[in-house]
Formats: sequence, structure tokens, C-alpha cells
Amino acid sequence: MTTGRTRDPESRWFGDREVSPDEKTGLVHGVFAQVARRYDLMNDLMSGGVHRRWKDRFVALLAPRSGERLLDVAGGTGDIAFRLLDRAPGARVIVADLTEDMVRVGRDRALDGGRTGGEAGGDSGGLAFAVADAEALPFPDRSMDAYTIAFGLRNVTRIDTALAEARRVLKPGGRFFCLEFSRVANPFLARAYRLYSDAVIPRLGAVVARDRESYAYLVESIRRFPDQESLAGRLGGAGFARVRWRDMTGGVVAVHSGFRV
Repeated sequence: MTTGRTRDPESRWFGDREVSPDEKTGLVHGVFAQVARRYDLMNDLMSGGVHRRWKDRFVALLAPRSGERLLDVAGGTGDIAFRLLDRAPGARVIVADLTEDMVRVGRDRALDGGRTGGEAGGDSGGLAFAVADAEALPFPDRSMDAYTIAFGLRNVTRIDTALAEARRVLKPGGRFFCLEFSRVANPFLARAYRLYSDAVIPRLGAVVARDRESYAYLVESIRRFPDQESLAGRLGGAGFARVRWRDMTGGVVAVHSGFRV
């Protein structure tokens, strides 16, 4: 089991290949550049649309408020950001993503939906996009009311570094919320989920996205990601208080939360 005392052990792995941390960052960037245009379609197909309910619940738990400054990391296509604005129309939502292609998809979707935009450093309400690394965010200390990351933390090369950055940019009392694949407790569900992941997801990637290898990596990245308790420990190690998690769909995904004090 991964523990908070082991610094970023996942930084050495890209799927089932051992690589250097710098190489991993480039490889992950390549995966999402490759799948960007079909990313949302693949999410629908892989989850049977359930990812939409997970995201709805995630944003409801955060309970964003008008006037808040919200940072959504690894959210390039805008799925979480659009939900945040729907619940808090007067909020300022900044989407930060490592991959330019993902950001381009999100901007296009925002324009198609008539969403307001602007520079990431602005203070007015609405939506902005920035190409940015979760491990070195280009935002001031204590500048955000909330930090969200959905299905992105497992793709960060150095998770503990990203958690430290999340705490740095949050205001005192700011909320950290992470939605990520996790560990299924029920052994029968766990076995069915593993069989589905091995047999179906890479094939869908090959047929729909024409990229089997990227989706095989995504399956392996889920398996290497820390379980619920381990991630909670690492959040505590990063200085977050009142850390907790909530399982959804039997632990297929979990929402981890904490506060900067």
C-alpha cells in the first residue's frame, strides 16, 4: 500500500513501464494530446454516462458560491468548470490543464455554449483557461477559494508536489476537492470491474479513439493510484485539515476533500 511517508512512488511509472519523472510528464502530455478530441465521448462510452452523475455529485459536495474564485486543475475540456458556473453563476472559474489540445477543446466548448471568458489572472466573474502544470501553478499564494481536480491527480507525475501546490494557492479556509478512481471494496464488483477494464476499455480506445495504447495506460494508471486511505494520508501530510473521503459506485470512484488552515 502507498503511504504518505513514501514520496511520489508513482512518478517512476507510465502504465507498466518504469520511466524517469521528466519522461513520464512528457508521455502523459502526449496521451492527452492524442485523445483530446474524443475524450468526452470516450468518458460516456467507458462509464455508460455514469461519469456525469459522479461529476454532478462532486460539484454539489463542493457547493460553490457566487463571487468565489475557483481553480479547476486538469479540467481542460471544461466538464467541471461548466458545472461550477451553473451552480454559482457569479463565480470566477479558472481551468488549468497541462495539455494545450485539451484546453483548446474546452475553449471551443465554452464558445459554443456562450460562456464568458477572459484572462486567467482577471478578477471578474466567468470562465478562463490556462495551460499550466499542476506541479507549478502560475497563480499567487492564497488566491483561490477552492481547488478542484477530477480524474486528473493520478496523471500528475509528482502527486505530493501537486498537493503542496494546491495548498499554496488556496486561501485559509479554502477547500480542496478531488474526484478520482479508487479501490472497490466488494470483491465481486472488484473482479467484474477489473475484467471490464482489461477487456473493454482498451478495445473502445482502439475503435473509437483509434488509440489502444493510451487507454491501456489509463487503465494501468487507475491501478497504481493510491487507495482511499493512502490518499487521505497524503493530503494530511500536505497540510490539509479535516480530510475525508466519500465513495461512489462502491468505491469505483471517491471524492477526497480537505481544508487549508
